[in-house]
Amino acid sequence: MRFTKMHGAGNDYIYVDCFRNPMPHDPAGLSRAISDRHCGVGSDGLILICPSDKADARMRMFNADGSEAEMCGNGIRCVAKFLYDHGLVRKNGLAIETGRGVLNLDLEIQGGSVRQVRVDMGEPILEAARIPTTLPGDPPVNVPLTVGDHSFRVTCVSMGNPHCVSFVDKLTDQLVLGVGPRIETHPAFPRRTNAEFVHANGLDDVTMRVWERGSGETLACGTGACAVAVAGVLSGRTQRGVLIHLRGGDLRLHWSETDNHVYMTGPAVEVFSGEWPDG
Repeated sequence: MRFTKMHGAGNDYIYVDCFRNPMPHDPAGLSRAISDRHCGVGSDGLILICPSDKADARMRMFNADGSEAEMCGNGIRCVAKFLYDHGLVRKNGLAIETGRGVLNLDLEIQGGSVRQVRVDMGEPILEAARIPTTLPGDPPVNVPLTVGDHSFRVTCVSMGNPHCVSFVDKLTDQLVLGVGPRIETHPAFPRRTNAEFVHANGLDDVTMRVWERGSGETLACGTGACAVAVAGVLSGRTQRGVLIHLRGGDLRLHWSETDNHVYMTGPAVEVFSGEWPDG
């Protein structure tokens, strides 16, 4: 099986071209094996680039633990780069089908290849039952959440997948690696959740770390960055346009007042290609 490793702001996935190759017979098992950073290629998960009857392509995304997720903001930028750079779809504007519907992307081309992509991530989902969470509010904004000895004020948002955003005074391993997995599996989140920890540097500038549902800490999370941008506005901590610093790089976010959509701009990078012995 041919594969390509790509990353968006350090959020790395293994990509399989299912236009030209057969669909893996067990994508969940393949994701667990190929994502292993010691015995596999090493990645945050697996993304399949598939034909679609309603868009230029369809993206299916599997976390490193084999669970299938609805959406990946960094992954979809890399899907767009792969489609263009590998000659599957040669146009500057793409539509890609995901678990949260068809999303539109604008490609920045330099020297014949994609360097950066702007994604219309759609409207945030703010109803608690649809996020989903049992925390109060539509959406829950600055609501108390106790995890062990830690108490937070959290804001919950879905961008097709659930996010729990905590603004904190300091970003620490104790929070991200210690509390993050406990928030992921907290009873308030019936489908588990991604946990974002954020320090506000100013109204238009924040730094975040993320514990991703099914993958652990990653260097970046596109949907998480979108959720942080929305949570910042809802909680009065940021403006609608914000630069977000992640461990793997920067993403620029804008939550539009005009159409209520969240727009994310960031890089897409191809690392290398290879062959895996069992697809």
